[in-house]
Amino acid sequence: MKMYLELYASLMHLLPPGKARFKREITVASDAVVQDVIDEYKVPMELAHIVLVNGKFVCDDRDKHLLKEDDVLSIWPPVAGG
Repeated sequence: MKMYLELYASLMHLLPPGKARFKREITVASDAVVQDVIDEYKVPMELAHIVLVNGKFVCDDRDKHLLKEDDVLSIWPPVAGG
């Protein structure tokens, strides 16, 4: 199934090749959950600080949150400074 992955800041280097700066269209299994994508793209758990699906925060249920066609999974690492 087709969906979108957005990785920001120090995570952007983990994205597959593409033209957009921080967003890629990806293909995942129809039964994929958020954690499956985090694992597939090798995002370290300690760096998957803010995780959103279609703009809604996903916290403790990353291994249960079923993704759907055209979902947008956005991940930010912790930020410092301020």
